Amino acid sequence: MSLTLHQIRRDYTQGTLDRDQLSEDPVEQFERWLQEYMDTGAPDPTAMTVATVDENGQPSQRIVLLKDIVDGDFVFYTNLESRKAKELAKNPRISLHFPWHLIERQVKICGRVEPLSTASVAKYFLSRPKESQLAAWASAQSQPVSTRQMLMNKFAEAKQKFARGEVPLPKFWGGYKVTPHEVEFWQGGAHRLHDRFQYQKQDDGHWQIQRLMP
Repeated sequence: MSLTLHQIRRDYTQGTLDRDQLSEDPVEQFERWLQEYMDTGAPDPTAMTVATVDENGQPSQRIVLLKDIVDGDFVFYTNLESRKAKELAKNPRISLHFPWHLIERQVKICGRVEPLSTASVAKYFLSRPKESQLAAWASAQSQPVSTRQMLMNKFAEAKQKFARGEVPLPKFWGGYKVTPHEVEFWQGGAHRLHDRFQYQKQDDGHWQIQRLMP
């Protein structure tokens, strides 16, 4: 079959974005847009692409769920022995991307990560469904596994081990907060004339806002 990818196109006509529509604070603007996307009923509104870079400068991406916004920081959780965690330990720079196709919007966030406290991680971990807690114990994230059955065997072992009482927090499981220094809001526009606004944090803590060419 011959692929005709160059013929796949559509126009973006759902809205425009002007400077006077923006909050002075990008996190407040993000929360407004997130709520609007959630109101559509679209699945996985908090799904975000997380980009990290290894010691050789090789970028890597994966989908992670945003779990909280605290004091202007974006929070997510992960296995601390995963590829992303190992790369963040050497290079704390990170980029997040929210692709809200249904409403023709995107948000890109650049910042630095800091590990969350054990108390914060434990509080969230204990709020998860028990099966998700067991899955954290069963999966050595990012490590090779020969078959899915081997993974399911690990899950069964964890289920048996922690059959009674609460599932304890694994030492290898944690979370991060992302402190942004750059945030971009993208609204699709007709004829590829998209609206883009970039927030950049200044030394005095204020945010500079500028429109970017599409």
